[in-house]
Amino acid sequence: MKPALPKGTRDFGPLETARRRYIFETIRSQFELFGYQALETPAMENLTTLTGKYGDEGDRLIFKILNSGDFLQEVREKHASLDAPSAVLPLISEKALRYDLTVPFARFVVMNRDKLAFPFKRYQMQPVWRADRPQKGRYREFWQCDADVVGSASLLNEAELIQIYDRVFHQLGLPVNILLNNRKILSGMAEVAGVPEQLTELTVALDKLDKIGWEKVVEEMQQKGIPENALKTIEPITHLAGSNTEKLQQLEHLLQGSEIGLTGIHELRELLSFFSPEGKLELLDASLELDLSLARGLNYYTGTILEVKARNIAFGSIGGGGRYDDLTGIFGLAGVPGVGISFGADRIYDILLDQNLFPASQTTGTRILIASLELSERNDGLLLLQTLRNRGIAAEIFPEPAKLRKQFEYAEKKGIPYLALYGPDEVKSGVVNLKKLSSGKQVNVPLESLGKIDSFFEEGS
Repeated sequence: MKPALPKGTRDFGPLETARRRYIFETIRSQFELFGYQALETPAMENLTTLTGKYGDEGDRLIFKILNSGDFLQEVREKHASLDAPSAVLPLISEKALRYDLTVPFARFVVMNRDKLAFPFKRYQMQPVWRADRPQKGRYREFWQCDADVVGSASLLNEAELIQIYDRVFHQLGLPVNILLNNRKILSGMAEVAGVPEQLTELTVALDKLDKIGWEKVVEEMQQKGIPENALKTIEPITHLAGSNTEKLQQLEHLLQGSEIGLTGIHELRELLSFFSPEGKLELLDASLELDLSLARGLNYYTGTILEVKARNIAFGSIGGGGRYDDLTGIFGLAGVPGVGISFGADRIYDILLDQNLFPASQTTGTRILIASLELSERNDGLLLLQTLRNRGIAAEIFPEPAKLRKQFEYAEKKGIPYLALYGPDEVKSGVVNLKKLSSGKQVNVPLESLGKIDSFFEEGS
């Protein structure tokens, strides 16, 4: 049988890994610039830690880990009458792969609260797993890059997280739209529609609006028992047009009977004010857009919610997050407000690849391959190799004498831009004969100038 990967997972070769590292380091640099500290948590958590935090749909996508040993025999002997999956599951699975990085972070905060200085700002870049149906841009194993701050209710935290998104995607050369909403507005929407007890069903369906359209969303809401008169109230709210200011003005009128809805409007106004001339914060490229259909169907969000999409590219969200003032309370630590964002690194990779946005200089490992032609010349080649590495230039020497053609092919396959010839004539002259493989241009570079290789191949040089 030929080896194969599980569906929804991927291998990453050297080039893919270098490109992914470019994305991760771009994100990491901005996290640290804004004062966030690195954190890592285990790949697995207790199943009880994860369940009940993502809604019914999310719970179904958690990868459960079977208990070790002959667990089935023990279940049959002690619980022969059990046949429902919900009853059997706790007996055969105590652990699960993490679904996201936010819930494990909340668990960490509760367990280490006496050691932390609040507000606590952390970032985390690790893989997560979801038992989802694999498709383009959606994987069962994928990386998340999260930044969260807990212990502060200030909306300045949301504003800074928006700035992080803006700066990262500006550095990656990818223009984005940042969509904003507030869970309190969604609660107000459910309240004025007369279905406050069906908020979860409403948000889960509404969160699919951009994927399946309003008619399909209506069908799903009807299937979940949301009445026709409620749908007539909800539709105009989710289809408001105009600027952010105009949408909020219209929304204030539509939600005037809901105190919680008006609170959500006030919070959005305050958040947007940070980016006004009076608020002083600036965005480089990103646009902020109020999207009242944005729901992000995770139960732990309580305030601001946001989502990032590449501008003019139909690829789904490439980032998102929100405020979750009640999350640590479910682990026994009440009164600790929090807000966080996540970058969808795998989707970002796919878009950068599709749009040819990876810079070649960021994805190259070895810069110079020293050709090996004769054993008698190896010591000079090794001395050059040592010199290059001591100067911080990534270099390698072909391990055995071979024809130049074979060494050219090796360098091209590895993406090495320069091939160096360092024979007796070059040693005597104190130069290195460098060939740029992409152009075929060949020049002698003085040993002391090896740190400025590219300048010798610029136009006119």
